[in-house]
Parts: sequence; C-alpha cells; structure tokens
Amino acid sequence: MAGRRLAAGRNDLRFSCPIIAERRERVIMKLIEIKNLIFEYFRRDSEGAVEEMVEALKDISIGVQQGEWIAILGQNGSGKSTLAKQINALLLPASGSVVVDGMDTSEEELRLQIRQCAGMVFQNPENQIVGNLVEEDTAFGPENLGLSVEELWNRVNDALSVTGLEEYHASQTSRLSGGQKQRLAIAGVLAMEPKCIVLDEATAMLDPEGRQQVQKIVRWLQKERGMTVIQITHHMEEALAADRVFVMKQGSVAASGTPDQIFGRKELLEECGLCLPQLYQYLYFLRGQGILSEREAGRIRNVEELSSVLCRRYLEKGGEIEKRVRGRGNAGNLSTAEEQRYRCLTEGIWLDHVSYIYDKGFAHERTALSDISLGIGRGEFVTVIGRTGSGKSTLTQLLNGLYQPSEGKLYFNGVDSSEPDFPVKLLRQKVGLVMQYPEHQLFADTVEADVCFGPEHSGLSKLEAQKRAYEAIAAVGLPDTIYDASPFQLSGGQKRRVAIAGVLAMQPEYMVLDEPAAGLDPRMAAELFGMLRRLCDRDGITIVTVSHSMEDAAEYADRILVMDRGVVRMDGAVWEVFGQPTELEKLGMSVPAGITLLKGLSQAGADVELSRCRQMEICEELARVLS
Repeated sequence: MAGRRLAAGRNDLRFSCPIIAERRERVIMKLIEIKNLIFEYFRRDSEGAVEEMVEALKDISIGVQQGEWIAILGQNGSGKSTLAKQINALLLPASGSVVVDGMDTSEEELRLQIRQCAGMVFQNPENQIVGNLVEEDTAFGPENLGLSVEELWNRVNDALSVTGLEEYHASQTSRLSGGQKQRLAIAGVLAMEPKCIVLDEATAMLDPEGRQQVQKIVRWLQKERGMTVIQITHHMEEALAADRVFVMKQGSVAASGTPDQIFGRKELLEECGLCLPQLYQYLYFLRGQGILSEREAGRIRNVEELSSVLCRRYLEKGGEIEKRVRGRGNAGNLSTAEEQRYRCLTEGIWLDHVSYIYDKGFAHERTALSDISLGIGRGEFVTVIGRTGSGKSTLTQLLNGLYQPSEGKLYFNGVDSSEPDFPVKLLRQKVGLVMQYPEHQLFADTVEADVCFGPEHSGLSKLEAQKRAYEAIAAVGLPDTIYDASPFQLSGGQKRRVAIAGVLAMQPEYMVLDEPAAGLDPRMAAELFGMLRRLCDRDGITIVTVSHSMEDAAEYADRILVMDRGVVRMDGAVWEVFGQPTELEKLGMSVPAGITLLKGLSQAGADVELSRCRQMEICEELARVLS
C-alpha cells in the first residue's frame, strides 16, 4: 500500500503526507539550495583501523534554479562526485543543509522523493543496468512506483524515444555498445520523470560521437522539458554548453560564473589542475600574439568561426592564393605495406588477415575483428581510435596473446603464435598490457610489493626484482618515499602510475594501454601521456594506446589506426588521418581544433605545414603564417 500511495503522483502525495504537503505549498525559488555544506569521512588502513578524518566538502553554498544547466569542474579528488551524491541524498551532510525541491535531505522520509526529483547517471553505465532487455531495464524504476500498466509503458516508450533507443526496445542490454548503454542509463532515469538529472562523468567512456549524442539529449531535455542539468565532467568543451560553471578545488568552490567568465581565467584553472577548452587555448594564444583583439576573440563561439576569421585575416594581409601545401615528417617516413610487413615479420608484431569471433558456433556469435592485416614495429607510438564497440579493446588483447585469432595468424618477431612451441609467456613479458582501469590491477599491501610481483614470479631473485621495481617506479615519475605506501591510499593518477610501473618492471618492448586516461582530469592525463611519450622516445618502448580523445591522439601519437565495426578503416601518420575530416566524421570521429585551423588556412592558400599536429607546433605555425 505504501508503494501505491507513493506512485499516485505529486497531487495525491500532497494530501497523504503532511510533511511533503508543507514543502509543496511553499513558493520555491530554487530547485536545489545548498548552504554551508560540510562532509567528512574516516580514512582507514588495510586492517580497518581509522587513520584520519578527511573533510571532503568544506562550507559549500550553491543555489541552482529550475531549468539551469550547471557544469562542475575540478581535479580528481576535488569533491565533485561527493557533491553530486549529496544532491541525490546518497550521502548526507555532516553539517549544513541540502534542500532539493523544498525537501531537506536530512529528513529520512523524504529521501525517496528526493531521488525521484534528482535522477543520477554514473560514469559506468554497467553499474546501473539491471534488466536483460532494454525495455525491462527502462521500466525498472517506474515499475517500483506502482504505476498503472498504461502509464508505465507510456513512460518507457517516451524515454526510449528521447534517447534514440526505441528500435532497440527488445534488444538484450548485454549486446549494446558503450554509448547505447549510457543512453539506456539516461532513459532509465528519464522514465522516473525527474525535475533534475545529475550526470557524474557520464561521457567519460564514450567516443566523440557518443559524447555529442548525450550532449544533444541533455540540451533537448533542458530546452524542451525545462529539466535542470548538473553535469560533472573532465571534458572542458562540454562545459561550454552550460549556463553556469562551478570550479572545485580541494573540497571547496574556487570559482563560479558563466563559461566565458570561467574560461577567461586561465591562471585560476591551471591552479585547480584544469585547462582551457581547445578553442579558448587558441584564442588565448592568438590574443597574446596580437593576431586577434580581445573584442574579436570574445565574439567567436566555435572552431569554424575562428577558422573563418583567420582565413580572412590571412587574405587581408596579402596572402597569395594557390600556394603549395606542405606535409612532412611522419608521412615521408611511412613504409609501404610490403616494407612494413617485412620489417614487422622480422622484428615486431604482424597480424596477417586476423579475425576474432566471440561465442563462435553459438547462437550469439559475434565477429569483433574481421580480416585485419597490420604491423606494429619497434619504437612507434600508435593510437587506436574508433567508435565504442568497434573492436579496439579486442585488438589490444590479441597483441598480448590473451586472445588467439579465430582466423589468420599473429606473428611476434617472425614466429607464428599458433605454433605449439610458441613461447606465450615470453610474448606477455615483452608485450605488457595495461587494462582500461589499471588501478584495478593493484592488490599488494605496499607499492614496492605490487611492482615487484611480476619480476619475482618470472624467476628473478628478490634483489633483482627490487632493482627493476625501483627503476620502474622512478621511470613513471614517483618518488622513492612511496615504496612503503599502500597503493590503495594513493590518488587516482598515482595508482595508474604504480600499475604502469608494475608492467614496466617486466622490461617490456611494447606497452599496450586501453584508455589509460579515462576518468583522469586534464593535468593527470597530460602527465600520464607525457610519461608514455618519454618512455617511447628515451627507452625505445613501443606504445600502443586506445583513446577516445582526438586531442591526445594528435598531441602524443606518431601513427593512428581508425577502427570501425571490426575493420581498420584508416592507418597513417597523425596529419594524414586528421587531414580527412569528412571520412572521420562518417566513422564517428572528430578533428582537433588546431588541425582544423591549419587545414582552413591551407585551403585559403597559405603555405602551411600540415604535418605539425601538436599544439605548440600548431601555435608556432599560426604565428608564422599570420603575424
């Protein structure tokens, strides 16, 4: 009966519950009002003993109007997710108050209503999916409200329509791509008809196309349905869509304002471990060079507008049309397919017409990779990009020998991996694999023990294993004072470095990393990729990364593979791949802002060196052409 009374709707609730009725009768100026919020928790050691009390949120006061889009930015550990869980009443204040739609989260009898009002979508959709079929999963929340069958399915159909999943209503949730699963998580929240949706890094694991789809859905919900949006993100570009932005630092709100106001404070963002969106980084540089005035820069809202302005500026200063467009660097050094095959067959990894099929011979058989032929040589930095579900992770696990090809051959230094006497153990020592969340690979009581584990179990003496561990820990930029620390008490970025050190201690010739920067703030991501670049340049270790960040691919890689539906569609130098924006768009990818600017200038007739893909190089090229 209690469930049916709750399901009756807000009008009935007004009369059935005096406490709620009192809240409803008030004139509510703000949907969410947070005053002097403090949240603390105890940090415990591996045995459960209390080590210290941590103040995760410090005297936070925030108001959010109905229908606003709020973006919350900050470093890992700054308190963003903790704040989000306060709004949803998953966590409660140590002091201060959180009031959602007139309901105080401290009142236990109101928390169910608060969670209906403020629906939450987490970073990993797998954690929210409970049904076997799409429609069943979407129906789970509203079904528990005791709605009529007609109302229930009206809500389900509407939520699936809004998120573009109506044609998948009878599909198994396990068969969906990552982007589809994230949209399903949003649909499940929408079916509850909340006033507010909280997105906690909900696009972190999505490809560019998937992120754009989620952003469009959220924008539609705000504009057409008046829904309040609170978006926690590490993608600075996503914050540009918000009405207001809050920047958090060490549990406090360091700044708030419109996107223009916040992204006009470069020094503050850097102090908080963040960076400007790509567009604003180039506007900041061009203003500093005197190429754009502050007024001109303030009018520009996207990369296409900036490109048009720069092309006009080039032509106004007397630029000549039809100048020769130059490309150099990586493209000139690329081997032909036959040369690459010969080189990788003798020293490297070669995939020869490789296919991989999941559940082969069963009803749910699925081809993940289809007829792939490619080589990866020593000393390369290769980034694999593509839509979620395109086969990237399957490819990385083939390289390490975790999977064996269903069809075709994989050769390592000229030896067929399918031969009975092939040394699989040696392959896994030489090709180190770092999973998508490398911190999940940590297990020992101390950092030293964790990093020593691999060398010790490969037959080395304890002394030699320690030597390798110390070298690996130093190589990833961690101090020697960390040896005795528990890996579980480290920051997110430090945990990833320890996990990578554990692979490095095996002295691999290749390192394969699946989304190594997922969930990391901009500073941590830059430090991680900078470390990988140094390992490649200094130590000659081949680096293969899977990434959904086009900017990281352009900044650090030498070569890019673009995958789609289990096939490698593009393979070439960074500037060659990103020089084909139309093809990339068809494959769900995007082109980094700086490369778009150079491409536009070259089409306007400028003598642009298109092989310059890293941000500093692009800035130098812009200054050379436009100054």
